[in-house]
Amino acid sequence: MTTSTAHPQQDTVQAIRDHHERLGRTMADHALTITRAADQLAAPHDRRDALAAFCEEEVLPHADAEEKTLYRAAEDLPEARLLLRAMLAEHAVLRERVAELRAARTPGEAVGAAAALNALFQSHLAKENDLILPALVDAGVDLAGLLAGMREVLGGPAKGAGCTCGGHDDPGTPGATAEVTGGELDVRTLVPAQRHAQIFEAFGALAAGTAFVLVNDHDPKPLYYQFAAEHPGEFTWEYEEAGPEVWRVRIGRP
Repeated sequence: MTTSTAHPQQDTVQAIRDHHERLGRTMADHALTITRAADQLAAPHDRRDALAAFCEEEVLPHADAEEKTLYRAAEDLPEARLLLRAMLAEHAVLRERVAELRAARTPGEAVGAAAALNALFQSHLAKENDLILPALVDAGVDLAGLLAGMREVLGGPAKGAGCTCGGHDDPGTPGATAEVTGGELDVRTLVPAQRHAQIFEAFGALAAGTAFVLVNDHDPKPLYYQFAAEHPGEFTWEYEEAGPEVWRVRIGRP
């Protein structure tokens, strides 16, 4: 997050809302891909697992971090106590919905669990944006100080900041370039800060119905979340090889 010295409170509120938007769009895209897979009579188990992993790695830690910061600050506001109690209860239900998604076995169960999870989460985010945050701001709570360094609440680096997937055993070769050759985009020689930009450039050049295979030295799952947030419903993602040394993912346009 980048904040100005003149308006740290407004910048922090905007950072929270931007992160909420990314989480909400990614959740909605996951739910949509599960429904589409079921409509096409394909088993949506991989997509179910991707949504469950997103919730366990992003959504639930976000909820936990909010409880320790924003919600704890709201406990001191008499006008927010009933709402806060309801929001905490929704966090408990959110955890239950993720467990139900993990346990879904049939396509119908997966679609239903994903839809229920998505509906709950979108409503929950709206209440945080429209009710909790304004109440904290009106009460004069220093959100910038309260949330300093809290990636789970404020979000990670902005688009274009480079690869944030982690797992980079090879730092790459400065000055190296990569392009799609023979249907593959091998980014292993690129320095990590250049990888996502190169991948999105290759994706931007795809025509409808075409794809390329990304070759990487670590699981690019965070890249999937970035695609889902920035191109919801506009891409396909299929693992062809999943480590331990090399990952190949077919990324395409439907």
